[in-house]
Amino acid sequence: MKQDAIRGTAYTVLFAISLAHLLNDAIQSVVPAIYPIVKEDFSLTFAQIGVITFVFQMTSSILQPFVGRYADRHPSPYALTVGMCFTLAGLVMLAFSRSFGLIILSVGVIGIGSSIFHPEASRVAQLAAGKKKGLAQSIFQVGGNGGSAVGPLLAAVIVLPYGQSAITWFAIAAVVGACVVAKVGRWYKGILLSTGGRTSGIVSSVLDLSDRQIKWAMVVLVVLTFSKQFYMACMTSYFTFFLIDKFGMTIQDSQLCLFAFLAASAIGIIAGGAIGDRIGRKYVIWCSILGAAPFALMLPYVGLWATIILSVVIGLVISSAFSAILVFATELKPGHVGTIAGLFFGLSFGLGGVGAAFFGWLADKTSIEFIFQVSTLLPLLGIVAAFLPDMKKVDKGI
Repeated sequence: MKQDAIRGTAYTVLFAISLAHLLNDAIQSVVPAIYPIVKEDFSLTFAQIGVITFVFQMTSSILQPFVGRYADRHPSPYALTVGMCFTLAGLVMLAFSRSFGLIILSVGVIGIGSSIFHPEASRVAQLAAGKKKGLAQSIFQVGGNGGSAVGPLLAAVIVLPYGQSAITWFAIAAVVGACVVAKVGRWYKGILLSTGGRTSGIVSSVLDLSDRQIKWAMVVLVVLTFSKQFYMACMTSYFTFFLIDKFGMTIQDSQLCLFAFLAASAIGIIAGGAIGDRIGRKYVIWCSILGAAPFALMLPYVGLWATIILSVVIGLVISSAFSAILVFATELKPGHVGTIAGLFFGLSFGLGGVGAAFFGWLADKTSIEFIFQVSTLLPLLGIVAAFLPDMKKVDKGI
């Protein structure tokens, strides 16, 4: 990894951080993938399943803005390794948890690992992006989406047949991830030495926007993040239950369908980043969230194969939104990449946790089918993307 890669797009660094993201999120995706197991073994309600996700997502989210803010002021090349070690510790704890309380504690530790990993990893992606910020974030995030897709598939093959203790096999992924981010950390440390410890000024943007327009744009981005993450929380946490309840699927077959949805999301995210660099991120956000609405509205009312096909289309369309939202936000506040990344990653996880808990509570009160009928309305909020400004900026290197 050449230290002068910062002058252009450092693809080696981006692919390395994407691989680490894949391994990190594959481990984390084990949490929702084992819900059917722990629900049966510990006689949990849907509300308790929602609480598990809530704790996991909240520990992932609350610390992220603070970690990002600290990273903006004090870049930490080896923070990524520390985060991966937390994830490893939580993973081992989860494998041997024998009560609801210990499960909560375990997913909380995994969440802390996530809160350390994501803001600094996003800063590294931005640092290695050169002029291709959308593509760089997409490469970084597709690793996470790929990990989220592979995790349930591996859980179906490894954990479901052999039980909760088989989660320890995922420790291999955590160790590999720690080694990868240690190498990235050395590259990052070299960049810091060559720039005197400064990273925020490497690429700056001059925006033709007032402070009021920037604040309003941030509010719109928060609303868009809410609509996407609440819908995704319903899909990732309860899609397997929906398929089992409505169509009588086995647990393993439902996990494969969840994999198809998440794999489609991983594919769509790359296209969204590259297109956003070319035509503008506003239009990608608009088409991604609002464009998924017609397919989402049909999903609860069709047959099995149509449901699977629609879920794949929805994942493909809606997946590009977050990378576009994140880059749009960092362009609004170009000197605060870590803070903004931490804020939006934290907001993403936090809203996902609240959404999972809400839909779990609602499912207990009504039915799994009903929560899917309600959640399909959320992508309609994508219409607020019309209020995002068309930004004119001039990029300047150091």
